[in-house]
Amino acid sequence: MTGTLDHTMMRVGDLEGSIDWYRTHFGYELKDRYDGDGFSIAYLGPEGMGDEEAMLELTSNEGDDEVEIGDAWGHIAVRVRDLESAYEALIEGGVEDYRDPESCGGRYAFVKDPDGHEIELVRREQGSRYSIDHTMIRVEDADEALGFWARKFEYVGVGRWEADTFANFYVEPRGAADEAMSVELTYNYDGRSYGDGDGWGHLCVRVDDLHEDYERLVLREVPEDRDPASCNDLYAFVTDPDGHEIELLERDPDADSLFPF
Repeated sequence: MTGTLDHTMMRVGDLEGSIDWYRTHFGYELKDRYDGDGFSIAYLGPEGMGDEEAMLELTSNEGDDEVEIGDAWGHIAVRVRDLESAYEALIEGGVEDYRDPESCGGRYAFVKDPDGHEIELVRREQGSRYSIDHTMIRVEDADEALGFWARKFEYVGVGRWEADTFANFYVEPRGAADEAMSVELTYNYDGRSYGDGDGWGHLCVRVDDLHEDYERLVLREVPEDRDPASCNDLYAFVTDPDGHEIELLERDPDADSLFPF
């Protein structure tokens, strides 16, 4: 499996409003959209983004106007060239002030989208402006989480930052492109547990062969969630030790639609 991180999915209450928010403030364009029976899905990303850059998937369920942001879900981080000016431009554009660069030691900043999903701004030279740099999820056992990504998906550690009360670990596929998205695993030392809520959806890993790669993960004792057959042989889902869902998906870059259905 290539293991490239294809997209991060978040649930939103007002899909049209969220699409407009990301278009207005991040310059995202609608890459593709699917309106199903009782739900809608939209893929978003920067204009001209590369094939190895991850998209943002927004999902809205009919009748669910509000989403609950659990603390197992952390944030997405997007790339900017100049942290201070990017934050100021967002605030001047109408985004609510949340955590400015000064309050974060000048190393990063945070804003929130209309549903309360946190978005970190990080200074990067690689990748498209506002492309997704990493997705952060919280884990209850750092050793188990790191072992899961290493043994099951063959990911490698590409960074770590440890403080007195917590640690951040970054993993991604071996040989990943500079502009590819990483996974940030956050571990708090106090032994706390986390709640999912319904605002956090899943990570999606792009695979070479859906059935072969799913069977390989089953052989490696990945907790099974939904096998390809139960998903009409279009995609599949597994879970990590903390219950975070991971979608497996083949992606044909020459297909007319980004969706497998």
